Amino acid sequence: MTLINGVPLSGWKTGLRIRLLLVAVVGVGLAAFAQRAVAQATSSNGGSSKATEGSQDKKQAPGEAKSVTPEISQGVDSDAYRIGLADQLMISVWKEPELSMTVVVRPDGVITLPLINDLHVVGLKPVELQQILIDKFKPFLSEPQVTVIVQGIRSRKVYLVGNVGKQGAVPLDGGETILQLLAASGGVSLFAKADSIYILRTENNKQVRIPFQYKKALKGKVKEDILLQPGDVIVVP
Repeated sequence: MTLINGVPLSGWKTGLRIRLLLVAVVGVGLAAFAQRAVAQATSSNGGSSKATEGSQDKKQAPGEAKSVTPEISQGVDSDAYRIGLADQLMISVWKEPELSMTVVVRPDGVITLPLINDLHVVGLKPVELQQILIDKFKPFLSEPQVTVIVQGIRSRKVYLVGNVGKQGAVPLDGGETILQLLAASGGVSLFAKADSIYILRTENNKQVRIPFQYKKALKGKVKEDILLQPGDVIVVP
């Protein structure tokens, strides 16, 4: 009998086959693991690159910056609008970023700007304020170009008192009627005298009383539904 290192030849060959088989199995396992790792890495990189591309798509391209537009309701007549307390204005001075800014009209009706300091603006139309600013900047700038943009109208309010769901001041965007206002404020209470609702309105420096036919307006009679104006006081007895 032939011996290799004290082991019979047949036994030595069997052991060799087993070792080779183990090596092959381990090699296959390592190859499969490597493939999975590569696939995961590729997927991760692809996802991150897609996320990067998505974020880049969301970024605004140069030259596509949105222009600031006035936040004025379509129901507000731009020709009749006059600046009021708490209104937000954007003052833009061309090629003068230090002088361009957003301001809010103070309770005293004044705004404050560089070089000009305090300026009373309540009651002015935006175009009137624009011309005033141009004149006031002329001593400091050769050819001042000023734009006044109304970004927020907060001075237009009506007031609701009496037997309603919610009393107090209500912002008026423009075009609202008394019936719409009552609905938005929770409606009239069970104890309200619906037939006695009226509006107090100042006309020509005098306060007038305007009756409101609530039940008729509820029936769809449009003529009975009154269009509200800034400063109106709606009284629900």
